[in-house]
Amino acid sequence: MSKYIRAKITENTPVNKGHNLLVLSSDNIQQHPLPGQFYMIGTDFSYDPLLKRPFSIFRETSSAEGGELQFLYRIKGKGTERMKEMKKGDTVNLFGPLGNGYPMPGKNFTPVLIAGGIGIASLFPLAEKLSGNIHFFYGARTSGELLMLNELKGLVKKELIISADDGSEGRKGTVVDALNVFLTSNPQLLTSNFLLYACGPSPMLEAVSKFAAEKGIKGYISMEENMACGVGACLGCAVKTKKGYKRVCKEGPVFEIGEIVW
Repeated sequence: MSKYIRAKITENTPVNKGHNLLVLSSDNIQQHPLPGQFYMIGTDFSYDPLLKRPFSIFRETSSAEGGELQFLYRIKGKGTERMKEMKKGDTVNLFGPLGNGYPMPGKNFTPVLIAGGIGIASLFPLAEKLSGNIHFFYGARTSGELLMLNELKGLVKKELIISADDGSEGRKGTVVDALNVFLTSNPQLLTSNFLLYACGPSPMLEAVSKFAAEKGIKGYISMEENMACGVGACLGCAVKTKKGYKRVCKEGPVFEIGEIVW
């Protein structure tokens, strides 16, 4: 059940120049949120910005003070600039967990995870839930936008393919380029129950969705949209689907891969 929580910051550490890892603890944090769910988080500095913003749950842990939630965030805009300045011991308000999370694959499916940039925050807990028995494709525009690579290398037990559009890390090109090359080299995988899970910027999700449609691959995508309330009231995160408009915060953020109208 979703609820309002006041949590203490136990860590707010730079991952690189543009991203931080925020760790919050509280004895009121619900244990075991689903991979793909998110929280609305607001800082205590002031009422500017007024509204909370959504952040995917990166990892769930525990400490002597209670449950811990980790959030990986990109510093972009007034709210995250303020969040970056917060210190250990400061408090924040959060509401969640929200959204529907990723459906688990059946026993006969081969899960393939595809993340773009900060989309790793949503898919990492799914990779942990599946004990690393996955293929993982992770890409970004440049190496500075690739996060938690050492953690991924320690987790993924099958193929881990890194790419950057500018060639500064791993393979040069997009994650869809890398996926296409991989399947061309391993055509037998297309005859198995290949199941995609993707999260990243909209252009990447659109490309993944069209690729999946061409190849007849099933799966799920998690949409990243700005939202004001997180509970479906403001309609600010509505997206067009084949069954009409749906709210990312309420009916999503995870949708079947062919459901979104691009």
